[in-house]
Amino acid sequence: MLKEIERKFLVNNDGWRQGIESSIHISQAYIRTAFGRVTIRARIAGDCAWLTLKGPSAGISRDEYEYEIPVNEANRIITTLCDTNVISKTRHIVLHDGRLWEVDEYDDSNAGLVVAELELSSESDEFTVPPWLGEEVSHDRRYSNGSLAVTPYSEWK
Repeated sequence: MLKEIERKFLVNNDGWRQGIESSIHISQAYIRTAFGRVTIRARIAGDCAWLTLKGPSAGISRDEYEYEIPVNEANRIITTLCDTNVISKTRHIVLHDGRLWEVDEYDDSNAGLVVAELELSSESDEFTVPPWLGEEVSHDRRYSNGSLAVTPYSEWK
């Protein structure tokens, strides 16, 4: 078991683009019947795929179990078992002050949303805040991918 500890921020300008190390398109969907107790996600990124189970959040931490699976199985899970919209985004790995940030640019019904995440080894880890970051949304569930798969950004009032 791993512990996922991450901080999430809105992105307020394109300054992050100069630090891009790599980019990949991601498609993912969720099995909503598990929401509340556990989050179950199937994700395809390039020619790899994973099935992920995440426990409930405690602050910015939660248990995470992730297993690589064949892409054709992930496609089948997404099309037959998942009961949410498919999240489509491009994930950019961005280097800033020695740390790798994940900047997600969303497509389709979440177009216009750009969010940056930083994985930490502990909740007390310190880091330099890049100038392209805006408001922290770590505790705002609307910005979780599971929530965006149910209520897309384009439907927010």
